[in-house]
Amino acid sequence: MRRALSGAAQRTETFSVMSELYDIEARTIDGETVKIGDYAGKVILIVNVASRCGFTLQYNGLEAIWNENRDKGFVILGFPCNQFSNQEPGTDEEIKTFCSTRFIVTFPLFSKIEVNGDNQHPLYKLLKEKDPGPAEDVKWNFTKFLIDRKGNVVKRFQATNTPRQMEPDIHALLAEA
Repeated sequence: MRRALSGAAQRTETFSVMSELYDIEARTIDGETVKIGDYAGKVILIVNVASRCGFTLQYNGLEAIWNENRDKGFVILGFPCNQFSNQEPGTDEEIKTFCSTRFIVTFPLFSKIEVNGDNQHPLYKLLKEKDPGPAEDVKWNFTKFLIDRKGNVVKRFQATNTPRQMEPDIHALLAEA
């Protein structure tokens, strides 16, 4: 849980979290290596996704809030993961084709990663450290982490939280200077 700090202490903590987050690299679904810092200054929603999950229909809602808010400084980063009941078994190319044809996903997608365990991606290690949620590990596909424009992990949403349920939190962060 984050605590409110004042003055220089708050700036130091924010800088530390921001630099840690923004220095993390990830590979896009097209094979390009990018830094999370490429999205600095934006409100970011990070989601572990899967093509064969009961929550896969959330792609529709995610795409809708992405399209409605992308020009306001909002981005969704989708990270396919096959750690939950083998619900994302495809290759990056198969995942990309599925997302672009079945759901017309246009927000950034990344290569398949692990979100828990010894081989978890450094991004998810940091996200879980900053907002451990009800349990430290990610429990299912379509768990979402909301990050403010300064790189602070603000909130974790469970798979059952729909994209529309997250909108008030997203809009509040977009309204902040």
